[in-house]
This record gives sequence, C-alpha cells and structure tokens, in this order.
Amino acid sequence: MISGKKIDLHMHSTVSDGSDTPEEIVARVKECGIDVFSVTDHDAIKAGKIIRKMLSNGDPEFICGAEFSCEDELGRYHILAYFDDPSAPSINALVEKGHALRMQKLTMRLDFLNKEFGFEFPPDDVNKLLSYDNPGKPHIGNLMVKLGYADSMRTAIYDYINKLHVPNPHVRPEDAIESILGGNGIPVLAHPFFGDGDQLIVGNEMEQRLKRLMKFGLCGVEAFYSGFTPKLTKEMLALAEKYGLYVTAGSDYHGKNKMVRLGDNGLDDVVEYPSGLVNFLEKFGVGN
Repeated sequence: MISGKKIDLHMHSTVSDGSDTPEEIVARVKECGIDVFSVTDHDAIKAGKIIRKMLSNGDPEFICGAEFSCEDELGRYHILAYFDDPSAPSINALVEKGHALRMQKLTMRLDFLNKEFGFEFPPDDVNKLLSYDNPGKPHIGNLMVKLGYADSMRTAIYDYINKLHVPNPHVRPEDAIESILGGNGIPVLAHPFFGDGDQLIVGNEMEQRLKRLMKFGLCGVEAFYSGFTPKLTKEMLALAEKYGLYVTAGSDYHGKNKMVRLGDNGLDDVVEYPSGLVNFLEKFGVGN
C-alpha cells in the first residue's frame, strides 16, 4: 500500500548546494523514517550514483533524480528529472550542459560582486569554489560571510548576489524536458507556484504556464511542497487531475543551507494519496 508511506522526492546534497553529504543524507532519511526518497541535486546525478550503491534490501526505496534551472523568453523554471538509469546518454549530456552553464554563472557573479561592491575574493577561495561539483549562490554567500562582506548567507544572496540583473545562461525548458524524456525519465515542474524560487505564479498564469510546458512533454508537477499552503496544494492537485499529470512531493531540503525540515511537504495529513502521486510511485516500482 502506497498511501501512508513517508515520501520526500526533492532534496540536495553537497554535490550541489546542500550541506549534507550523500552518506549523511541516507542516514538522515533513515532517522526521519522516510520510506521513499530522491536526491535532486542541481545539474548533477553524482549523489544518486553513490546512494544506489549504499542501499540494500530493507532500506528506504530510492529514485534517481536531478534538478535543472531553465529559462526562456517567457520565464524561469526549475525542472525536476526522475529516472531509472543514471547512465542514460541524454540525461548525462543535460547534466554536462547544466554544469558548464553553472560554472559560467559562478564567474559572472564573482566578477559582478568585485566590480559593483569591491569585494575581493582570494585566489585560494576562488579555486575552492571551482573545485565543487556544482557551486551556486549558497557557496558564494557562505564565502562572503567568511570574508566579512555579509552577516549571513541570506543577506549575501538577496542584498548582493541577486542584484546582478543581466541574462544568466540557462538551459531552455524544452531542451531539458526533451533530454529527460530521451533518457526514459519523467520531467516534473518543481515548486510550480514559485517559479525559479522567488516568484508567485497563480491562477490563469499558472495554468497557461503548465499547458505551454506540457506541449514540450512535461509529465508532472510538484504539488506537495514545503512552502505551499493547503490552498496552493489543492489548486495544483486540481490542475494535475485536469491534465492527467503525475504528482510528486518534496521538501527541498538543503541541510543547514535552508531552513526546511527533511520530509516537510504537507503529506503527513493526507489520508489517501492522489492518483497522480500513486501512479508516479508505481512507475518506479514503489510498493511492488
């Protein structure tokens, strides 16, 4: 029986911008009593490959995943990818492209912070940033705190890093969706109402966005999410049912880098899971 299983299909490790290693993620998942989980690092599948080798019979069920930052002329999107085969060529090509663009964005942000605010970043610290699998805003923010340029990572991101208002290099959503489908994966729109994380998209605008992405092959939506109110979840479930979309549930856990608890996605109070979530889990053999 799938209903009642504790599920978290959206979390990040040190392979991207989380503070827990893949090994620590597994330990935390077990501590929290999570039955089904996925690690969805940004532009990376390394953690999934590590975790698959760690698990055995009796352990929580695991689904390989990743999260891709996308943008086109009409907006920004985060697309989650779920798949069985982490060696699929099209998914690996998407990971490589996303990683290259992420490294490009890192350099752009450091240059901007230096030119706009006069922040100097020692070469050793820059080299350390470049050595990470997929460095992002939290890594730069933590470095700024260390160097005394900001009093918190959040301040660093919102008062300084996000002041860069030039087009950032991103994967286009249709390209991400095509690559995920090409690897027999399921593309899912992450935190749909929040866009790339800092937006609020509701009503007709949300529905039109979904319909547009579905034309590219979008298969699901993250209807249960740590930041959603019950009203938002209800609205997204209605859209998922209307268009026959899969449903997922994720916390967006980042360890110490984000104030979100593992497993916090609104599923605890749901007695009977929606068919879109059940169908998604069954697609990956959960409950068999």
